[in-house]
Amino acid sequence: MSAQRSATKAQYTAGVIQRLAAANNVAVVATSNDVFAHHVTRLSGDDVNFDPIENTIVALQRAGILDRVQAVRLQARYLRENRP
Repeated sequence: MSAQRSATKAQYTAGVIQRLAAANNVAVVATSNDVFAHHVTRLSGDDVNFDPIENTIVALQRAGILDRVQAVRLQARYLRENRP
């Protein structure tokens, strides 16, 4: 597989997620609970930082566009494609 084709494939799911959000007018907005959860996980030693695509998946689920199973599968696919 060529480097260009590999790079294109790695961005495919990210593009699907971004287009789905744009088509449904979904934007990522951090809530006070998000900030609280971030600090709790950071203080417990489990500093978890979602990237913008993962935050978009969460926003799509909160908006009711994706159910939990769809969100988990989409995130797994995204992470699999972007694994080093």
